[in-house]
Amino acid sequence: MQIPAIDLTAYEYTLPPEKIAKFPLAKRDSSKLLHYKDGQISHLDFGQIPDLLPADTLLVYNDTKVIPARLIFQRETGARIEIFLLQPIAPTTMIPEIMLAKHPVIWETMIGNAKKWKDGEVLKGLVPFQDTTITLQARLIDREARQVEFFWDSTEVAFVDVVEASGEVPLPPYLNRKPVEEDKSRYQTVYSEKEGAVAAPTAGLHFTPEIFGQLKSKGIIQAQVTLHVSAGTFQPIKAKEVTEHPMHSEQIHVNRETIERISSHLGKVVTVGTTSVRTLESLYWYGVKLLEGKGEDLKIEKLFPYEERKSLPTARESYKAILALMDAKSLETIMGTTEIFIFPGYEFKVVKGLITNFHQPGSTLILLIATILGEDWKRVYGEALANDYRFLSYGDSSLLWIA
Repeated sequence: MQIPAIDLTAYEYTLPPEKIAKFPLAKRDSSKLLHYKDGQISHLDFGQIPDLLPADTLLVYNDTKVIPARLIFQRETGARIEIFLLQPIAPTTMIPEIMLAKHPVIWETMIGNAKKWKDGEVLKGLVPFQDTTITLQARLIDREARQVEFFWDSTEVAFVDVVEASGEVPLPPYLNRKPVEEDKSRYQTVYSEKEGAVAAPTAGLHFTPEIFGQLKSKGIIQAQVTLHVSAGTFQPIKAKEVTEHPMHSEQIHVNRETIERISSHLGKVVTVGTTSVRTLESLYWYGVKLLEGKGEDLKIEKLFPYEERKSLPTARESYKAILALMDAKSLETIMGTTEIFIFPGYEFKVVKGLITNFHQPGSTLILLIATILGEDWKRVYGEALANDYRFLSYGDSSLLWIA
């Protein structure tokens, strides 16, 4: 398909600062819920979500777990150096593996106050862990690439344990506040499981065990995927041509059972959050890649879906190709990366409904919402503002159906 021209100013709106939810509500499922279907908007409570999903729905959520990715060190001079973990470099680029490493690791990072950190200088910090204290050290090994090596003085402790014990919750920059104790649990879904995200899949923050119990009672089937959310989710679009915006590569992990469930519930798939949308749609394009003979690596470039093609397989055919590869290679899980960029002009192949929060103006996420709603996105967001909905990560929710 031909890539459409995108005028970013058409996807801006005025978001008053007081509409941004700085803190979570006392109860996760007490948020408001805007329901959009067939052009109709209704205002409900999130606790009503089980009533809005047909009994044969497959609900897919992202089980990534946020790590306290903001590490604080002090130089001997007293200067504060802040290191924000972005992507693992060595000894592996795979997040599940590097989090379990018990030896030095290297990460691509963002560094606050980097000018005061000398090349090769080792920063040290004491980390209370269980009944002992671990010394965590950091060395800047490549300033231009912002690569930092971390090492610690215990071969019994994994990197994930060190980070959990020493790091700060990586709250979104637009909250403009320091994390508090409550954020450790509330900036995390109740079903978070696989460590590696540096931002929460916030649509899932509204779910509770009680809500899941109601969904199960109704016969709604559930499945999980893993997309480790990167800090790129907060990166504003600055490129003159929107399609030149650099989409950060994010790791995805999906097991056979989930792929089989999706394949058998096509037309009935509802995702929790934009990260789940991007994962399921990326899987479709991975199947296309396999059918086109373009390699077996699960790596979806941001504009791969927009390449000119004479025809496309159905979602079932695409997912069948993935399962055939897994059978041939005796794989129970597929792992890879995606940069997929979903903007108006894209046609959804798998997802029929989306549960999501309200997003920043002029962002990649508002472009995704506009892809679902068309011009109605302005009406939906106008209604949310007029009805005092809370916006962004700790804000209220919506259920949007794709026509």
